[in-house]
Parts: sequence; C-alpha cells; structure tokens
Amino acid sequence: MTSSAKKKREKKKDFQKPKLKVGKAKPKAANHTDTSFRAKAIVLNQQLSVDAPSASAQFSHHVSLLSSKSENQRRESLVFLAACLDSAKTTATLPLTVSAFLEKLCPLILDGSNGVRSQLLRLFQTIPPADIKDRVARLLPHIRAGMAHLSKDIRISSIDILSWLIGAAGQELVSSSGGWFMTLECLTTVLGWRSVDAGRWTASKPSIGNSKTTTKTVMVLAEFLKTGLLEQADNDNVGVIAVQFPSWHLHFHQIPGKSNAYGYLNIFGPPPDEKNQMLEDREDRLRCYNASFAALVNDGIAISRKEGGELGRAAGILVKVLEQVEQQISAPG
Repeated sequence: MTSSAKKKREKKKDFQKPKLKVGKAKPKAANHTDTSFRAKAIVLNQQLSVDAPSASAQFSHHVSLLSSKSENQRRESLVFLAACLDSAKTTATLPLTVSAFLEKLCPLILDGSNGVRSQLLRLFQTIPPADIKDRVARLLPHIRAGMAHLSKDIRISSIDILSWLIGAAGQELVSSSGGWFMTLECLTTVLGWRSVDAGRWTASKPSIGNSKTTTKTVMVLAEFLKTGLLEQADNDNVGVIAVQFPSWHLHFHQIPGKSNAYGYLNIFGPPPDEKNQMLEDREDRLRCYNASFAALVNDGIAISRKEGGELGRAAGILVKVLEQVEQQISAPG
C-alpha cells in the first residue's frame, strides 16, 4: 500500500459522521461547562430594620430566654438581666412587674446547671430589698423545694439563696405563712437534726455535703434564729417619741404600708395548720421553736461542738444567739 492511499483514507475519516447507538447520550465536548447548578437565595418577607431594639425590648427578650433549653443561653440571659438591674438601680423602669419577673426567676432555683444557679443568686442580689419584702411568699416554696432536692448542689445553692433572703427581707420571711416552721424544718432536715438521736454519734450525717457546707448551713440557721427570736434594738426610740409628741404611736393608727397587712388573721383563707401559720409575734415564734425544734437543735449543737473546727465555731455562734434570746426573755420589762 502506497503512502498516498493511506493519506487519502485518513483525510476521509475527518469528514465521516460517527454512527451513534440508539438510547446512548451524545458525548460531551471536551470544553463543556456544567450550568445545571442553582445558587442559594435568601428571601426577605419584609425589609430589615436598621434601628436597634430598645432596652425594654431586649430585657423582655432575655426574660423569655430564661426558659430556653440551652443552659448557656439561660446563664447569658441572667448575666444580661443582672447588668440591667445593676445599672438601673431600681425596678420602676422595668417593662414588666417585679411579681411577673420573679415568676420567671423562681423555677431557676431548681435548675440543674451550677452556673445558672450561681448567676441567679447574683441577679437576686441586684434586686432592691424593698421589692422583695412583699413577695417573700413567691420565693419560699421554691427555696424549700431546693433544700429538699435530691441533688446536693441544688441544696447548697438553695441555702445560699435563703441566706440572701434573710438579709434582704428577714422579718417578712419569719412572719410569712409557713416561713418560720417549715423553714426551720427544712434547715434541721438538711443538717440531719430531725431524728431523735441527732445528738448521738450514730446519728445520720448531714445531707448538705462536707464540713464546709455544713458550717455554712449552721451559720444560716443561726442568722435565721437571730432574725426570728431576737428583738431588734431601737436606740432612737426615745428621740422618735420626743419628736412625734404629742402624736405618739401614730403609725399604729394609719393605713398599713405593706400588702395583705391582715393576712395573719386568715379571714377568707382555709383553716391553717401548725406548719403554715403566720407567726408575726416573737413570742409565738419562740413558743413554736421551744415546742418543736429546741430539743433537736440542742442535740445537733452538742454533736457539732464535739467535732470542733469550723463546724464547732459555727455551733458556738449558734449557742450565743440562743443565749441572747434567753437573756431577752429573762430581762425585766
């Protein structure tokens, strides 16, 4: 075969149409570009606003996030709310009432996150005591539930919140419905002093944890008894009487300044039992303490002082409080 014939056949191949099989797609060119993809699009139903949300809107938004499932979100919302209250110094400018605000905060006392509960305590400390005094009854059930919780960490956090409440609204706490008997019952239960053999070495150990937390609980108990059983010294009583002459004891004849001032009469409520009574008088609280808790506390003090250390010193402070109560009782007049 000559080379010229071979070249002719090769030239014919360039002009021959390839035979395609039926049902087979046409082969794509070497420089083919796939344009079948579709880019993602963002659809706006309305034009975005360039104005930042107001402070009240942000506050309400973070209050709604307190029930979030994320513990980080709950903690960050508490941080924001605490910063708002700390800067405002008052609750009058809040977009919601203090009662509604506390309704959102109280369930967090039983929150499973340590960070959320510790931040909740910081938030409570930023609320003015005047706004807490009339709303102690909203906090007490959650605090007592926390003190009786199965989790040791929640019990410890509830003790811390109770300590804050004693300092913020101590008199309202001990004189509220169930605030005296049931709180003492919870404290003695946490300390393991509820059994009749609390003063023996075979008694049950405190459910609050180690010696440090037990010491803190004893200190809270001492502060609670001091608030409920000791009369507050009024050094300016003579000066006040002299200034108010001749209108002495005028406040007894004025309209009460606190809400539900005659609630202790329980005119329209169900018949109260011993645990839910409102004991506004120191004598009534002392009578209740002597009848139901004095023996248990004395036995608990005895075993705590035997252990010594910080717990023994805390028990000594509790003994001093009880001695001051005895001195006031035995004092003439």
